[in-house]
Amino acid sequence: MAETKSGMRKPVFIKVDQIRPGTNGHNLVVKVVSSKMVLQKGRPDGPQFNQMRIAECLVGDETGSILFTARNEQVEMMKPDATIILRNARIDMFKGSMRLAVDKWGRVEVSEPANFDVKEDNNLSLVEYELVNVVEK
Repeated sequence: MAETKSGMRKPVFIKVDQIRPGTNGHNLVVKVVSSKMVLQKGRPDGPQFNQMRIAECLVGDETGSILFTARNEQVEMMKPDATIILRNARIDMFKGSMRLAVDKWGRVEVSEPANFDVKEDNNLSLVEYELVNVVEK
């Protein structure tokens, strides 16, 4: 384990093609390919706590791409071509496919532009997983 002076573990960054269903704690540097608002509740000039916005964003790196579910203040950061650092991201399953998400325990940050092209033809969200119940004997 890489430890710094303060005892904090240095984050380990992974690539998109290393993501697996049902996993969490991922740190990734991705580029936003596209962003589409899928839910908007509450009036923009109304109380903040009543607002809810969700956008589906295709993000990726040089190994592959995946849909990221951006919520509320994360939506503004997800502009096409922006480079984003996702910290403590998790995988949610939606209709049998993987979605990347960052909840209140993680962070989404805009970063310096990365020098890679997103490999869009390896979209992990297009892979369908079947939920298999394993019976222990």
